[in-house]
Amino acid sequence: MPKHLPRYLNLPPGSDLGAKAHQAVERLKNCTLCPRKCAVDRTAGEKGYCKTGLTAVIGGYDAHFGEETPLVGQYGSGTIFFSHCNLLCNFCQNFDISHEGAGTEVSHDQLAQAMLLLQNAGCHNINFVTPGHVVPQILSALEIAVRSGLKIPLVYNSSGYDSVSTLQMLEGVIDIYMPDFKFWDAEIAEQTCGAPDYPEVACKALLEMHRQAGDLVLDQKGLAVRGLLVRHLVLPQGLAGTDKVMTFIAERISTGTYVNIMNQYRPCGRAAEIEALRRGITSEEYADALAAARHAGISRLDQRRRTFIIH
Repeated sequence: MPKHLPRYLNLPPGSDLGAKAHQAVERLKNCTLCPRKCAVDRTAGEKGYCKTGLTAVIGGYDAHFGEETPLVGQYGSGTIFFSHCNLLCNFCQNFDISHEGAGTEVSHDQLAQAMLLLQNAGCHNINFVTPGHVVPQILSALEIAVRSGLKIPLVYNSSGYDSVSTLQMLEGVIDIYMPDFKFWDAEIAEQTCGAPDYPEVACKALLEMHRQAGDLVLDQKGLAVRGLLVRHLVLPQGLAGTDKVMTFIAERISTGTYVNIMNQYRPCGRAAEIEALRRGITSEEYADALAAARHAGISRLDQRRRTFIIH
């Protein structure tokens, strides 16, 4: 058996994809998949905060070369962008997809076919972007895709606003967890996302992700095969609480955590509603964020070329 066989190909008896998909779909009848806990019946077409019923909506899928170095490799990360979102940051750079729901409804078969097309194009992984509100649909489609030969790692690329109980349904399925840790301050999370519980939720979610997957493991080619990769977007005037986020990661998760300190913040969507978010970050703010990570003891930092810095 290959050393780095994707986890979903080696699930234990009684915990196969079919059983997991059935369990997840049942949760849609009184939906508490995410921390919003809307309790609507999505199987009957009711829609809560994420504005998604029984059918997933995707904004598109393609080989993506803008992701972190261990995901991209030579042929790209096979990204599938899910429309709508359960967090809805007012500065989202994909505002048309997350807030306005641009995209196309897809059946489980169509979603499975997208995964297989990305694999056949040579992509090194299947990268589910904003998946938290469509975990049942992903599991149902994955069961179909595996029967048709899917065999590359899965990436769960989320905002970090994930319910632990939902993440537990994914144990043994997801190879690479890639959450954001957006804010440390509850007031900032309330102002930007209407989610004052975000810091508490993200802490619990990252701990669960690391419990399942551990530190990021790379193969001989430098490609990620399993583990946790954390993203943190630097915001103007220190609004993201970078120093506290990095301290949490180092002290509560692992100093071996692979972290991408991102500098591409720019005002998008409704960012202008908050005065401090009306500009991009400065080179000094970005340097301070990197220093905070290193001071906390984090040394595995993504090394891609940096852009969007205001001098």
